[in-house]
Amino acid sequence: MARISYNAELLEIMKLFENITDTKLKDCFIDHNLLLTFIVQENQLGKAIGKKAVNVRRLEKLLNRKIKIVEFNPTLEQFVKNLVQPLKVEKVNVDNGYVEVTGLDTKTKAMLIGRNKSNLTNNEDIIKKYFQINGLRVL
Repeated sequence: MARISYNAELLEIMKLFENITDTKLKDCFIDHNLLLTFIVQENQLGKAIGKKAVNVRRLEKLLNRKIKIVEFNPTLEQFVKNLVQPLKVEKVNVDNGYVEVTGLDTKTKAMLIGRNKSNLTNNEDIIKKYFQINGLRVL
């Protein structure tokens, strides 16, 4: 498994997140669209979001960017479902090392892939941090 390294800016953001939400953060990613994705420990999602999403709004205002909070799950299928929320998927399947996500309709599939495959690439990178997979496919 590759060593994870964080720069000073990301460490400050992670510290701020933990102070505001009072939750234990597992990881943090800045994707190609400058979206901040926070991975929280199991059963910490509600606390991290806060009542009426107060923590999310406060962090977005302080950091001046959109954020996404994802709850970690040790099972690959559930983690992928958590990662792509609020999008609903029909099923998540693993075939020959590839994670196959079946979208409910063409709009969902398009959003899972994203412009220039940006969402697909970002989600694949995040999944690879925790699970040994060859890639991510949208069916």
